[in-house]
Amino acid sequence: MSRVPQDPSRPSISWKKILILLIFVGGFSAFFFLGGDQHLNLSTLKANRDRLMAYTLNHYSSILFGAMAVYTASTALSLPVATILSLTIGFLFGLWVGTAIILFSATLGATLAFLAARYVFAEAVSRRMGTTAKKLMSEFHRNDFNYLLFLRLVPLFPFWLINLATAFTPIKAQTYVLATAIGIIPGAFVFTNLGQCLGRIESPDQLLSFKTLSALILLGIFALIPIFVKKFRSIKKEKEI
Repeated sequence: MSRVPQDPSRPSISWKKILILLIFVGGFSAFFFLGGDQHLNLSTLKANRDRLMAYTLNHYSSILFGAMAVYTASTALSLPVATILSLTIGFLFGLWVGTAIILFSATLGATLAFLAARYVFAEAVSRRMGTTAKKLMSEFHRNDFNYLLFLRLVPLFPFWLINLATAFTPIKAQTYVLATAIGIIPGAFVFTNLGQCLGRIESPDQLLSFKTLSALILLGIFALIPIFVKKFRSIKKEKEI
């Protein structure tokens, strides 16, 4: 019996892709099934802060590496707990160590999500991309570092959405890691600093003041200045010709 030739226009589905997809979907679903969203909140953290601090002092290394692992996994799985984890880490480890933990863990987790999404979905998405989408991708690729840096600096775009969306662009992995690591430094610094003032925080609405939000947006705009300069020079050259 002759084998039916495979249609080259159809994306291949391997067991590796299915396994990766199951891990991410299963981890995300398990978090809510086990009630993680009900336990990880501001009120629970404030009610148990003395116990957490005492346990951390007695088992510092274990809690430090545990915090890194939990933050990395939660970022990779796109769980909605980044804020509460950042506050907890800031409270337990202080400004500088806490910022370093978040910087390393968030970058690693975001990179895992990015690589997984690119490996599993990028081929299929690329095949279905229209002309307009391809033009947008091309524009993003020309200045991918600055665009991604802007998206990371400005806290108006969901972190998980940026991880997934950029997986479908031609951005290099090393560029993605560098822009992500630099872009999350201000936010990590802000939230770890707030974690040290945990007793005065009554609700998540108090976390980002107008001044802090404005400062982060301004940093994001600065990241786009090189793009504006390039476009200005390009327009100027076209007029001179």
